[in-house]
Amino acid sequence: MKKTTNFKELSPEQLSWTFDSTKFPFETTDKCKACDDIIGQGRALNAIQTGLNIKSIGYNIFITGMVGTGRTTTIKQLLEKMKKEEKTPDDILYVNNFKKPDEPTLITLPAGEGKLFKELMSRLIVMLRANIPELLKSKYYTEKRDSIIEFQQKKQKEILKRFKEEVAKEGFSVIQVQMGLFVKPDLIPLIDEKPTSFKKLEEMVREKKIPKEKLNELRKKYEELTDKLEEIFEAIKETEEKTRELLKEWDEESITPIIKGAIAEIREKFPYQKITEYLNDAEINLINNIDIFKAQKEEPKEVTDPFLVYRVNLLIDNSELKGAPVLIETNPNYVNLFGSIEASINRYGVLQTDFTKIKPGSFLKANGGYLVMNALEALIEVGVWPTIKRVLKHQIFEIQNYTPIYLISTSRLKPEPIKTNVKVVLIGDAYIYDLLYYLDEDFKKIFKIKAEFDSETPKDERTILEYASFIKKIADEDNLLPFDREGIAAIIEYGTRLAGRQKKISTRFHIIADVIREANYWTIQDNNKIVSRSHVEKAIEERFERVSLIEDKIQEMIEEGTILIDTEGSVLGQVNGLSVYLMGEFSFGKPTRITATTSVGRGGVINIEREAELSGRVHNKGVLILAGYLRGKYAQKKPFALSASIAFEQSYSGVEGDSASSTEVYAILSSLSKLPLRQDIAVTGSLNQMGDIQPIGGVNEKIEGFFDVCKINGLKGTQGVIIPYQNVQNLMLRKDVIEAVRQGKFHIYPIKTVDEGIEILTGVKAGKRKEDGTFEEGTVNYFVDQELNRLAKSWKEYEAAGEKSKDTKE
Repeated sequence: MKKTTNFKELSPEQLSWTFDSTKFPFETTDKCKACDDIIGQGRALNAIQTGLNIKSIGYNIFITGMVGTGRTTTIKQLLEKMKKEEKTPDDILYVNNFKKPDEPTLITLPAGEGKLFKELMSRLIVMLRANIPELLKSKYYTEKRDSIIEFQQKKQKEILKRFKEEVAKEGFSVIQVQMGLFVKPDLIPLIDEKPTSFKKLEEMVREKKIPKEKLNELRKKYEELTDKLEEIFEAIKETEEKTRELLKEWDEESITPIIKGAIAEIREKFPYQKITEYLNDAEINLINNIDIFKAQKEEPKEVTDPFLVYRVNLLIDNSELKGAPVLIETNPNYVNLFGSIEASINRYGVLQTDFTKIKPGSFLKANGGYLVMNALEALIEVGVWPTIKRVLKHQIFEIQNYTPIYLISTSRLKPEPIKTNVKVVLIGDAYIYDLLYYLDEDFKKIFKIKAEFDSETPKDERTILEYASFIKKIADEDNLLPFDREGIAAIIEYGTRLAGRQKKISTRFHIIADVIREANYWTIQDNNKIVSRSHVEKAIEERFERVSLIEDKIQEMIEEGTILIDTEGSVLGQVNGLSVYLMGEFSFGKPTRITATTSVGRGGVINIEREAELSGRVHNKGVLILAGYLRGKYAQKKPFALSASIAFEQSYSGVEGDSASSTEVYAILSSLSKLPLRQDIAVTGSLNQMGDIQPIGGVNEKIEGFFDVCKINGLKGTQGVIIPYQNVQNLMLRKDVIEAVRQGKFHIYPIKTVDEGIEILTGVKAGKRKEDGTFEEGTVNYFVDQELNRLAKSWKEYEAAGEKSKDTKE
């Protein structure tokens, strides 16, 4: 066999990026200016600025990106700056529609005038309620009123007097007869000047005290006079009606000047058409309902305010607003966003409403400005998304209760629609954006601006200084201790680790801010006044310690031998693969034993995880690529008579990803070549059909996970990890790993091809293909090719034997 030992390793300097803290122009963050700008989101800022500056319909903004990248903070800062430069929107009011009470009238007034108009209308009612009753008590009013009543009563008396005289001449008298609760006038005959009923007269006829002819004559006169009595009382009623008309005319003549004068003053202050029309209708209504001022007693609370129709519902009061409104709606349900029409139960148990019960939501409060909310929260709330689309498309908004929410209907109001101009900003993730874009045709018309927030940004001198300024900002906001140069450098290095690339730095500032706060805590615990590197590292360590229970349990099982992992020796068809466990906010790496067995057959590469339905789609693809690589390299001139099975041993929860495809091919090559693989080396890397090793994710966690396992029995100086060479730029390893590499106790090998990896694992040259299509003798590829030839020959002989046996039977 052709042995090889010349393997390329990474130096300690390549395993991480460290910052020279002496480059900072200050000793501590106390000497640093706090950050006011958004860090590393130039693309998103340009998109947002475009959306905010274009005022055309549809240029609303959808912000995507990971949580903690500054999406909400950015939009808040931009809007706070912009709102001061923009015009303050109008006040919005609803008033009673005297012609159609179910359709309240909309009035818009310049900012601040709505509040004044409401106050003046309230003062008008107060003034009228005070002045009109006083007028009604005045001598000027009562004398004229009494004279009208006296004159009309005199006319009534004269009519009655003449009728009584006529009745008396005919021998009758007018009496009042009680009819239940009411009294009715009637006539009764006079006998010897004494009122005598007809019943009594009939008795007198029977007793022959009066002749029957006299009775009949009285009856006839009674009927004639009764008809005339009806005419008399009709005349009296007309007199009473005339009295009421004269009194009303007097009321209007005496009170109208007060009403007209008061309303004229308001009309002069608000020279707007809608105000004028409303005040004209209110004036007419007040004059026609003067009686409401005559009630001197206070109405009970449950009784409807008789002056409600003259009051003003000031929906939106912008009197104290400077510039455009900016609203952040944290609970975007239907009522909070679009308002409602409330109802109350009257004393009869009936729900009732009126224009004063119309309540605005955030959408109307943001009219003329900006409304920011979470996309997912808005989508899951009943009725919210269809209403948002409708309003943004048509720019018209009508306040109504959402029917499915208000199952009990009240007397329905239809307020006059409001013309709106609201710039909506939705904050969500890319998945929600794509879902809406492809499934909702209206979405792309009303959200024309997409702003993507990146989770990382290029790391340069400016960004590093901005990071220091960010530390200062958090320190100022939370009253934290200052960070020294090394403390700042540690935060920046952690940001680089989060980004996963040495040339990038993370923009997930909610995590960075938490580390800053926790480093401050450990500094206080250490009785120090300045946060340094050790405190930052302690904070990072404790953050992982809090959530690393599962990692510790797996490590324990490896130590106890429950999970079988070898870190010494060599084994045929067995290799240590590396997996990353994603636990939400925390992820860690651990080795997994991967085995392969081979035999003659036509099964190809059998993925045991797939057969057990524990394999994800990407992992399945990786295995198919692996099979393609084997066929392409070794089965060009012979049939591929191979059945190989690969398995992740002691894996019961599913496998996903293709980062183990190179590991799996090494196990198969080992089984075919009969060359054992080193167990002190763990492998990660994706494979393509040409045998190239491709980069993978989680490289730092994977290396550290195997390193921790190797430490169980002590580092032997031969252990290490094989990684794709492209992942070198992603390395930000722990200090203990780097120190072990520096001391030669641990090794990291970057490779580009499968051949490079198999040489490290077997210590045997991979071998190149010669001109005749065979491989160099004594190499891995030669042994693999020879074995495949043997399997192909065996398969051919087996088939031939089968055919011969078949012919013999026939």
